[in-house]
Amino acid sequence: MFKAQKDSLFTLVKSLNKAEKRNFKLYVNRLQNGGHRKFIQLFEALDKLGSYDEEAVLKKTGIEKKHLANLKRNLYKQILTSLRLIHINKNVDIQIREQVDFARILYGKGMYMQSLRILERIKKIALEHHQDILHLEILEFQKMIETRHVTRNRNAGKIEELLHLAERRSFVSHKTSQFSNLNIQIHGWYIQNGHATTAEKRKEILDYYDQHRPDRPVDRMTFHEIINFHQANMWLHYILLDFERSKEAALNWLNEFEKDKALMEKDPDLYMRGLYYLLTLLFFEENKEDYDYYLRRFEFYIEMKEEDFNENSHMIAFVYLYLARLNAYLVQKEYHQGLELQPEIQEKILEYKSLLEPNRILLFNYKIAYCEFGIKDFDACLGTLNEVVHHSDNILGSDLNYSARLLRILCHYELGNYTLVDTLVTSAKRSFSQKERVTQLQLKTLHLLGVLARKPKIEHQDMIAEFLLTNELLFSDPKEQRNLRFLDAKEWLEDKVTKSPITIEQTIVAQGAGS
Repeated sequence: MFKAQKDSLFTLVKSLNKAEKRNFKLYVNRLQNGGHRKFIQLFEALDKLGSYDEEAVLKKTGIEKKHLANLKRNLYKQILTSLRLIHINKNVDIQIREQVDFARILYGKGMYMQSLRILERIKKIALEHHQDILHLEILEFQKMIETRHVTRNRNAGKIEELLHLAERRSFVSHKTSQFSNLNIQIHGWYIQNGHATTAEKRKEILDYYDQHRPDRPVDRMTFHEIINFHQANMWLHYILLDFERSKEAALNWLNEFEKDKALMEKDPDLYMRGLYYLLTLLFFEENKEDYDYYLRRFEFYIEMKEEDFNENSHMIAFVYLYLARLNAYLVQKEYHQGLELQPEIQEKILEYKSLLEPNRILLFNYKIAYCEFGIKDFDACLGTLNEVVHHSDNILGSDLNYSARLLRILCHYELGNYTLVDTLVTSAKRSFSQKERVTQLQLKTLHLLGVLARKPKIEHQDMIAEFLLTNELLFSDPKEQRNLRFLDAKEWLEDKVTKSPITIEQTIVAQGAGS
């Protein structure tokens, strides 16, 4: 299910929509050279295949195998060129790069002043659209022309202004890179280590943050500097299990877009990412009121802007919005409503299967499985969990794997498969004991299930009640709150205690009825 397409050209062809395919054929036909027909034949053959099959391609096109690699390489380039012509009107950075290319061509022809006029015009566009790196590139190109040739700008006093702008932009770009590095490194620390649950780990991440945070006042930061700063803060406090301050950083991230709403159109992916992380933090807090507000805001944004989305933005919108919707149903314990989303989710996963990260698909599967567990369809839950249990034991999916394995054991307990529960608990204990990211509550719940599997059913209720009482403080420990949102062991245990106890008389009657 999660095997990536090995052929890059095939993946690119399958990603094209109808308009992009039509535009490519028109573009190739305009080339009017002997190879364009082979391009079309190869393109159409790949487009009709369900999966890449080189032998089928050779048979359908009549292309000799020795020529295939070269044709594929050229076709890949031509598709990208045709896509660039479509997307240039939607992406300001592509427009700016095109103009820089034009300026370089004019410079190469010795038309220095015409080149400078283009650079002067697009320099303003780059600045207005927060294209800091491109802005610096344009300034450096202008400086190169001025140092090599005598232009009228020296008499107009523009050189000093150009040098000042280049120096400032170089400084800003350096700071932006530092903030971006900080954001990536803090996020990377979480991927490698998980939450900082010990004093030693807390000191390690805080020291790293203090040593690498650029010395720059917030009121002097550019848009990208401040966004990376808020992202880094969000991850830092998330690592420290301070969900309140992490949520505050996510809100600051979104507020930067509120200051200039045009940025929501220029970078919808970054805006939706901020909304999703804010919703995730509200999910951990079980803040239903704020969650509903920001979920509606997310849905409204997509409804208004999705016509302008590219393929990547459509995919991101699907992943973030549907995970957020599932989380809403989980918080409200509306498991049936969550399962109603399953057909749409499976359809979208199929549509984006070559682009989606495997762990995103596993997360969808786990949340669907949890909804199935919530309505007590334990057999269905076990079937859905298979993918998660067998594919997510890696760095990014390890937390999910622990919850999935524990949920699988709960299903078998509910189904009365106590011998299998005992076996699975023994296997999980062996695995969990070697992992730093397993929580105390997960280990204790695992141990309890192992004990219950070996005890008569009539004793289970009292044992669970004693477990709840003994571990009351553990359930409210901030270190456990995140994992309780993935698998609310406390809710399940309390449900077992509140059920009517099985009396000795009922046991005797049941045994008599079965004899």
